[in-house]
Amino acid sequence: MTVLIVEDEEKLARFIELELLHEGYTVKKASDGRTGLEIAETGEADLILLDIMLPGINGLEVLRRIRKTSAVPIILLTARDSVMDKVSGLDMGADDYITKPFAIEELLARIRAALRKSEENSHVNQNTLLTSGKLNLDVSSHTVSYDGNEIELTNKEFKLLKKLLENKTVVLSREVLLEDVWGFDYLGETNIVDVYIRYLRSKIDDTFSQKIIHTVRGVGYVIKE
Repeated sequence: MTVLIVEDEEKLARFIELELLHEGYTVKKASDGRTGLEIAETGEADLILLDIMLPGINGLEVLRRIRKTSAVPIILLTARDSVMDKVSGLDMGADDYITKPFAIEELLARIRAALRKSEENSHVNQNTLLTSGKLNLDVSSHTVSYDGNEIELTNKEFKLLKKLLENKTVVLSREVLLEDVWGFDYLGETNIVDVYIRYLRSKIDDTFSQKIIHTVRGVGYVIKE
């Protein structure tokens, strides 16, 4: 497994590199955002450790650009007080974050968890095209369309729609959706699922005058043919 470290603190990057090498990983490093993005775009990394505060292109912009074409696991390295950076990073598609300073054992555990989840998802995503009537979601290209009309979704909207399509005709509770899309340790408002369902409906159901996402009152949500 290859881990790309994008970190401008040389001593920290070297420390992480040595620990990863000891654990049997192959390591690539970049000390600025532009170089990190160039390496990431080669597709050689199985996971990326991405500092937010980087020279050149900052980490959140690097994340945004990577997510246009790749679902590679990304763990953000953040400062202790950068709450908004954490929230923005997760909303933009980061898989996890860890706050500096951190224990290397925790970082290694988070890397293993992210790689394990990525491998599990890859098995689920072998059939990359998920459909419901004229609605198509292509996992490999990260695109959604209805009757040939492309629909622009945020990363969280995409993940939520994907989960619903993977379980078509099965009613999914808010708790299940919250855990799968936002993560078991999400600390925000519990009604975030309802908010994002409204976003999806405004972009799909309302735009194309089709009722695709159904509410089962008191239970959750389901996509029906």
